[in-house]
Amino acid sequence: MGGHLFFSITACKTGKVLKVGEDSKKELTGKARVDFEYVFFNGNKEKMLGNYDLAEILFSQALKIDPNSAATMYELANIYAFQNNKNQALFYSKKAAEIDPRNVWYQMLYAECLKESKQPAEVANVYKKLVNDYPDRIDFYYELANAYLFANKPGEAIKTYNRIEERVGVTEDASLQKLKIYKGTNQFDKAVEEAKKLIKTFPKEGKYYGMLGELYQEKGMYDKAFEAYNELLRVDSTNAYVHLSLADYYRNLKQNDKAFQEIKIAFKSKELDIDTKIKILLSYYSITETYTELKADADELCKIIVEVHPDEAKAFSMYGDFLYRDKKLEEARIQFRKAIELDKEKYALWNQLLLIDSELNDYSSMQKESKEAMELFPNQALPYFFNGASNVQLKNYKEAIISLTDGKEFVFENKPLLAQFYATIGDAQNQLKNYAASDSAYDKALENDPDNVYVLNNYAYYLSLRNFNLEKAEAMSKKCNELSPNNNSYQDTYGWVLYKMGKFEDAKLWIGKAIENGGKANGTLLEHYGDILYKLGDSDNALKYWIDAKNAGGTSEHIDKKIADKKLYE
Repeated sequence: MGGHLFFSITACKTGKVLKVGEDSKKELTGKARVDFEYVFFNGNKEKMLGNYDLAEILFSQALKIDPNSAATMYELANIYAFQNNKNQALFYSKKAAEIDPRNVWYQMLYAECLKESKQPAEVANVYKKLVNDYPDRIDFYYELANAYLFANKPGEAIKTYNRIEERVGVTEDASLQKLKIYKGTNQFDKAVEEAKKLIKTFPKEGKYYGMLGELYQEKGMYDKAFEAYNELLRVDSTNAYVHLSLADYYRNLKQNDKAFQEIKIAFKSKELDIDTKIKILLSYYSITETYTELKADADELCKIIVEVHPDEAKAFSMYGDFLYRDKKLEEARIQFRKAIELDKEKYALWNQLLLIDSELNDYSSMQKESKEAMELFPNQALPYFFNGASNVQLKNYKEAIISLTDGKEFVFENKPLLAQFYATIGDAQNQLKNYAASDSAYDKALENDPDNVYVLNNYAYYLSLRNFNLEKAEAMSKKCNELSPNNNSYQDTYGWVLYKMGKFEDAKLWIGKAIENGGKANGTLLEHYGDILYKLGDSDNALKYWIDAKNAGGTSEHIDKKIADKKLYE
């Protein structure tokens, strides 16, 4: 409902309990008073029960009986504010405040409604009155100062903060606001004066020395900044934050080695919170993309953070992110596993761990860790996919199909991912020789992602192996090579489909391309080329390619017989 104040008439801090009708310009008597009190009482009851629509009706009826009841207007304004009806809230709160100008709650609600209506100058007028009426209420001075700031009257705000200081002495809140205003209005000397005033009042509070030093740094007054930081170290030798300030100081002087030494001192302190350290490391993460010579520094800081904060998952995951980016996959995985030991409920950590398992082709780990992630996050799709994919690689095809079938139900508005689920189901069903189910899964994969080259290639190749629907296989393989040219695996598939269709010259052309395009040591490609040459009547060269294929490895079970008999077997 917009977070509006919802004042209660019974919560008056002045100790005065408002009685119905006492604020009326004309006192109600007799039946009118009884009727008013009855309706007003029921309105309050319904409001307390949360029945605001009914309460609004009852208060409106009460207002008809007594049009000058500030209490009723106040209650209506409260309801409208709660309902985010800004115009009505402002109207009734203003009426209540005008009828009973000494009632603090009416004035405060009116000010709040003015705030919501973005009338800072009017808000200031209300609080100016409240400050005059209640000079001991320091909170009203702060509200007045805030109103002046919103009304773009920084000078008036400063005067108000000075009045607070006159009444209660130097306070952090007022002085920091003044310092901020002075900085924003380029009044450097006054900002320095305010920082020094805080230091004089709170000589053991280290952060004020840091503020003073930063003011000097911003003005290029590095000697004075250095003095302020050293004074802070004298006051608080264990203050970790001053070392970050000193790091900025040395960096501005282009003394980067000294700057890094200060950052290390800060990182080694448990007083410096881990979130600040993470922010610094994130800045290193960005800058080391360009300035790779700083990677060693980042690595050193990562080692410090995990040593100083051994119970913080985010320390290990941050280090893992750096290692992963630098392709140090095994080391990155160690860090993510440590992070997960500390916080198993962070899904992002599991996701990153499973990605690393996948990139390492460690299917046993991927199977085990994805299963645990599935149990912890049963509504997340990716752990099911990783589990299915790892089981396919481990030849656990039935288990793979179960995981993938379950997991695809949790894929929402992500067609490429859904296509991957169906494609992997297709692979598993093909291995089980459930060809109809396999073809159906591949078709669904292409419905979701028509340009998925992996599916286009595999589907075409498996159809060619079965001598089934070769025209469809040819169209898919052709499209695959158009989408991803110069891939020897895809070229081989296209050539093999053409071979199965009896288009031997075209097949020779495409498998020849595959061999020239990085496939000269690929036994499957070489054997295929030999088969094509045999079909074209070049048995001598066919034999040479079969022999080369056998030496390369990865051939069919017929290769020895082909070589021995110098004859094609399929």
